[in-house]
Amino acid sequence: MKAIEIRNKYLNFFKKHGHAIIPSAPLIPENDPSVLFTTAGMQPLVPYLLGEKHPEGTRLADYQKCVRTNDIEEVGDNRHLTYFEMLGNWSLGDYFKEESIAMSFEFLTKELGIPAEKLSVTCFAGDKDCPKDTVSAEEWKKAGIPEDRIYYYGKEDNWWIAGEEGPCGPDTEMFYDTGKPACSPDCQPSCDCGKYVEIWNNVFMEYFKDKNGYSKLAKKNVDTGLGLERMTMLLQGKETPFDTELFRTVMEKLEELQKVDYIESRRIVAEHLRSSMMIISDGGKPSNLDRGYVLRRLIRRMIRHLNKLQINLEELSTLIELNVENLKEMYPDLEKNKEMIKNIILEEKDKFVKTLAHGEREFEKEIKKMQETGSKKLAGEIVFHLYDTYGFPPEVTKELAEEHGCEVGLKQFDELFKKHQEKSRQGSEQKFKGGLAEQTEETIAYHTATHLLNAALKQVIGKDAHQRGSNITAERMRFDFNCDHKLTDEEKRKLEELVNQWIQEGLEVTKQEMSKEEAIQSGAECMFIEKYPDIVTVYSIGNVSKELCGGPHVKNTKELGNFKIKKEESSSSGIRRIKAVLEK
Repeated sequence: MKAIEIRNKYLNFFKKHGHAIIPSAPLIPENDPSVLFTTAGMQPLVPYLLGEKHPEGTRLADYQKCVRTNDIEEVGDNRHLTYFEMLGNWSLGDYFKEESIAMSFEFLTKELGIPAEKLSVTCFAGDKDCPKDTVSAEEWKKAGIPEDRIYYYGKEDNWWIAGEEGPCGPDTEMFYDTGKPACSPDCQPSCDCGKYVEIWNNVFMEYFKDKNGYSKLAKKNVDTGLGLERMTMLLQGKETPFDTELFRTVMEKLEELQKVDYIESRRIVAEHLRSSMMIISDGGKPSNLDRGYVLRRLIRRMIRHLNKLQINLEELSTLIELNVENLKEMYPDLEKNKEMIKNIILEEKDKFVKTLAHGEREFEKEIKKMQETGSKKLAGEIVFHLYDTYGFPPEVTKELAEEHGCEVGLKQFDELFKKHQEKSRQGSEQKFKGGLAEQTEETIAYHTATHLLNAALKQVIGKDAHQRGSNITAERMRFDFNCDHKLTDEEKRKLEELVNQWIQEGLEVTKQEMSKEEAIQSGAECMFIEKYPDIVTVYSIGNVSKELCGGPHVKNTKELGNFKIKKEESSSSGIRRIKAVLEK
């Protein structure tokens, strides 16, 4: 069964069960400044999981394009992907455990034809905070899963929460038995030997955690996620996602073009090419900051491995064409944006070729210093410096050093690299932890202030000024917008005055639901309108601002405090960035 067939079966199944099918949100979040990319199906729905009314109702389903950046360096093995597609269905205060589990079992066994004996499940074991989830276990038994294939685990495995505080609850996870022999008599779903593969996760949000502990939510929600690539691999009986039709065409072309055979390098090129194309298609551009830096890393890592395979870099254009042709049925935007995608990747390729040349010159300087001192070992910190500063691959440094009869301090490099990775992971986690997912009074106030700043920019800079990204913490807001010049002191002063004037006027913040067409006709700010569902939510702040947005917002601008711009700087070509605070 092909991936697109699985996706269509999923959406049709849940439509039949009363779910509204909503479009995939863009990979670059429009109304969630807390993350670099959309990382899960639930992410665009956080405001609705926390109580906002969704315009499409209480039962929703979709396929969501996702990018996760924590494990880029792991891509190349048999399972890690940066870009992936998540199938999800949600109940917003509607059905709960019983119906959710019944539907999951029906879809897996009837629609996908998975034998029930291939399925095992896990449930929450219970602890001092919350009881054992016997309700889910009983529902699995009713569905047809025997007791000996129902396992109980603690919070580390069967509990979900975004950040430190907020809505949370037990989850139940479904596992597919691959038929591989058990690694031991105690082998079970928690084992990572490869016998059991997780295929679906149903989260039952019935608690709220704060500094005082756990309390029951007034409205219970269900949030589920099923990984399309993994399910496609299993149903096709393949060992890895790279053996499925999602990657096979490019993998075969790489094998044809390569002069040296490295399976890991072929996987890295195929995966990073698809990920880069998807990010660019949704508006991403390479840069040295945030998501632009992630995209740059993906493209440059792909180029390094094309070099490792000894494939002429001019073949990149062919690989892009091949991928568009292969994926256009699933992602029509790739064909529409093909020339833009190609131009951006090829331009970045040319820049990196120059970077490699620069790195080689720096390497030669270091070798000369070593020769002068009589040393025969290149320190790991130099290898890391060449990698971190110039993007110079450590394996290239090692090869060149060996040509000069030198050893390389790779152990020291590995230690520095691990620290670098950990810092990157913490930064990535902080992006999620510090944003709207927590919905504190401070983040809600800053979110409302971004709307006022957006409106003020249109008056001060021009009506063509639009938001291009933002990031919010409880302490400050950061706002990116298109502009062809550095703001003058006078322009910054006018922006502050306008925003503070609107705050002092005590403007009401109101919310309306309407069709996309009505939103456009009403003059609402609605970038990427095609990405939104047919019914949208529009927030208005007096007569000053009107934008499509999932919320939440303050009820009156007087709640915001004094708006103060702390810094204005360049973010990337044609994009400026304002950092501002609300002083109470």
